[in-house]
Parts: sequence; structure tokens; C-alpha cells
Amino acid sequence: MRSMSRKAAIVGIGTSGFSRDFGKTELRMICESVRMALDDAGLVPEDIDGMIKHSDEAPDERAIGDSMGMGNLTYFGDCRWDGAACGMVLRAAIGVTSGMANYVVVLRAFNESSGRRTKTSMRDIDQLCTSDLLQWGFHVPYGHMTEAGRVAMIVRRYMHECGVKGNDFGWVTTVCREHGARNPEGVFHGQPISIEAYLKSEMVVDPLRKLDCYEATDAAVALVITTAEKARRLKQRPAYILSAARTMVNGTEEKNGLYGPEPGALTETRRMGERLFEMAGVKPREIRVAQLDDAYAPLVPMQLEALGFCGKGEGAAFCSGGDRIRVGGQLPINTSGGSLGEGYLRSMNHVVEAVRQIRGTSTAQSEDAHLVLVSAGAGGPSSGLILGR
Repeated sequence: MRSMSRKAAIVGIGTSGFSRDFGKTELRMICESVRMALDDAGLVPEDIDGMIKHSDEAPDERAIGDSMGMGNLTYFGDCRWDGAACGMVLRAAIGVTSGMANYVVVLRAFNESSGRRTKTSMRDIDQLCTSDLLQWGFHVPYGHMTEAGRVAMIVRRYMHECGVKGNDFGWVTTVCREHGARNPEGVFHGQPISIEAYLKSEMVVDPLRKLDCYEATDAAVALVITTAEKARRLKQRPAYILSAARTMVNGTEEKNGLYGPEPGALTETRRMGERLFEMAGVKPREIRVAQLDDAYAPLVPMQLEALGFCGKGEGAAFCSGGDRIRVGGQLPINTSGGSLGEGYLRSMNHVVEAVRQIRGTSTAQSEDAHLVLVSAGAGGPSSGLILGR
């Protein structure tokens, strides 16, 4: 499992930042982000011979390649599910370490806030995937209509099993907004909140409050991955991929583990974490910064437990008061603000922030950030990374 460790690295990052309406198409945002990532790495479009994107991305390899002048793609493909962010990096790392490509660009764009989206053919009525059919055919008729509702049921089970109170999750949002307030690219720049403001926020789906839930944004991100050998000759300090993993467990769906073996636990995250630490050859206590899926605040303490940073039922207490999880604490989390304090892009911004921490360029930089963990897809098919210097 350690055969790929330190053999690939992230060498370029580009991001649009976050807005509630950029007034741009997703294709344009992707191309702008790719250009920034290439400039960051010191590369040109002709250098790119691989591309990994999300399966829900309407702009395809041909459209992006033609728009960017990348006419030599020999390795390309898709990943799906909300937890695909680290999985796409994994696919890119496989491509460069196997010799199938030299430089692979990984990208994601999502105009969720403005609604200025181009639909993919996968969402045509005659091509609905199995998860769509389950959701609309079996869940919606009984009132199980929203993602927040699905997450709320998992969280309620977790609270019942571990004796956690609903208000215990507020420090996650408070710290994410604190970090995000320092980040000029985020939608909450200069807008920290207090724990009192969190406690006053309205209940959306019990036990989730409004401030427990991400806000839709427009954003795009691009990364460039190459081999460790090539990375050492480029402009930036490489963020070496010590490990990368994906997991899927029988009986679970995206943000819905009600049919899985442990409805109140993040089984996929736990198994993914076991693979991550084994491949990297490190222990949870050695991680200096963590970028965790915070689409919904309660998923953060649940991931802390699943990944071994604390014991079962101890995640909320670990976050209480915020001192352990803010910059300067035992394990700073989501230092760009994450989904709750920067913007929502299915954890792709978490990967970018992990690279910034490795480089030492974050707006909320942690000291000695030589090992950074990223976790995506909590509550469903999951993926993760450990990056190092």
C-alpha cells in the first residue's frame, strides 16, 4: 500500500475564489483556474497530457482542452460522488506514477448559487442513476426530501449513541467562520461569528441549525499533479502525496448511511483513514493540520472520531471552546474557512488549502504544517489525502 507514497506531488493550484454570483459560465471559470494553476507551477498548456474531472461537470475534456490549447491528452477520466475531491487527486497520482501521463490537471467548477449551470446528459430523465431513483422513488414520498434531512438523521443517531447535545456542534461553525474571516477569497471574509450568534440561528432540520449548513456558492478550482522527480524542478514547494484513498461501504448512499452497518458512524471515513495512515506510515497524532468535510458542522467531530484523533463520542468535546481546533491549537481544522467559512466546492477548496499549509502561504497559517490531512465525502463514498513536505 505504500508503493505510491511520495512519488507524486501537487505542484500548481488555481482558484476563482468564491462568490454568490460571478456572472461567468463554469467553462470560463475552469479555464481561468487552470491558467492560474499552470502559471503557479511554471507550466504551459502544451505540457498537460492528463485531465481528471468530476462526472457532474458539464464542460468535458474536449471543450476544456480546446479552450485551453491542451491538445495532447493521453490520460483522462471522471470521478463521481461528493467525496470525489481527494479521489480525483488519487486518479491523477496513479496516472503520473504509472507513466501514463507527465502532468495531470484536476479540476472542478460549480455554479450552485447563481444557478448558471450547464446540465450534463447524465441528468436527463431517461438516464437517471440508481441513487436518483432511490431518492425520488423511495425517500421523497415519505418526506425524506433534502440532503440536510438525510444528514440530520445520521447526526441524531450519533447523538443518541454518544450522549451528545445539539448545541455542542456550534464551535465548529464558529472556528470555521473565524478562519474564513481572514481569507479574502471567501464569501465570509471579515465576517466572524460568536457562539451566541450560532445558538440564535434558526433550526433547519432538527438537530441542524442554519449555521450548521453550508451556503451555496459559485467557484472553480484546478490542481496540477506530477511525479516527485519533476516536481523538484518546478516553481513551488511541492506538496508530496504521502497517501490517498477512497472507500465505499455496502448499504450506504451519499450523505445517507441509514442502511449501512453503523448508521450513527462514518464507516467509510474510518476505513478510508485506516488506509491513509497505513500508506503514509504515520499516526493521527503526527498530523499537524486537518481539512475536514464541513458541509454540515456535526460531520467534523464525527470525522475526528472516525479518523482516530479522539475516541468515540469525544469529538464534540474536542471541538468545545474552539481552542483545540483553531490555529495555534492541538489540531487546527479548515484553516481557509472550509465549506462553512470560505465557500462550498465539494471539498476541492480543502485540498487547495492543504497545499497552502504545506507551502506556508495560508491566510491562517499553522506552525510546522509538515503533515496535512484532507477528508472528503463524510456520510457517503469517501476519499482522503495526507500531504507532506
